[in-house]
Amino acid sequence: MRVLVAIAAAALCSGCVTAETVRFQAKADQQALMRDGQAALVSRKKGSIVMIRPASRQFQSGGRPVFVVGVYNAGTTPIDFSVRNVAVTQSVNETAIPLKVFSYEELVTEERTRQVVSAMLVGVAAGANAAAASSAGYYNSSGTVQTTTYGRHGTYTSTGTYHSSGYSPALAAAAQARAAAQNEAMISATVEQGRQNLAVLERAVIKDHTVLPGEWYGGQLHVSPPASEGSGPKTYSVALQIGNERHEIDVVQEATR
Repeated sequence: MRVLVAIAAAALCSGCVTAETVRFQAKADQQALMRDGQAALVSRKKGSIVMIRPASRQFQSGGRPVFVVGVYNAGTTPIDFSVRNVAVTQSVNETAIPLKVFSYEELVTEERTRQVVSAMLVGVAAGANAAAASSAGYYNSSGTVQTTTYGRHGTYTSTGTYHSSGYSPALAAAAQARAAAQNEAMISATVEQGRQNLAVLERAVIKDHTVLPGEWYGGQLHVSPPASEGSGPKTYSVALQIGNERHEIDVVQEATR
């Protein structure tokens, strides 16, 4: 029953989630594009090019925006890209509010913390599963029995009740074996999910990198959620320092119509 209630609550909450889309406002040295149905922008400087697009077609309202950023070295010498040189600033009532840009190391730390919490919850569930299995061999039964007596003067029927209890080693062993298999599968699934999450971060998230001449480099850029501005769109800028060139990209994030 608790599982059904949780599923129903999740279904109700999912209907309350607001999806938001992103569009870019191009400056003089920039070009707004559509790439496979998604908004994108190219910013060109003399020695570098930056391309940016949202990592997904929609963002969840209140969630972290994630962008895919590509950096190209159009010069003749290596240039350094550093995540700490990326600044995201939101404009709220004409006030600039900085939004945090998460480094790869910070995202890994978050994921490891999530894994610890998940492991604790799985341990509690496994312990409860094992405790329930340990008492599965005990049984209790009760019922009603009727007794009919035939005599010279007629047939007599009497009704009585019975109660029995005991312990079945076979039932206990079967329940414990089931619980052990379920616990092993649950723990293995949790460990594997954590491994996959870390692998995705390693593969996808942008990191500090020296971009060689003629090289493209990029990855996901994770940003803290912008503040709500009532029912209006959220506006913020993403500034990337590439060598001695600064690319400033204006973003409008608004509810899906």
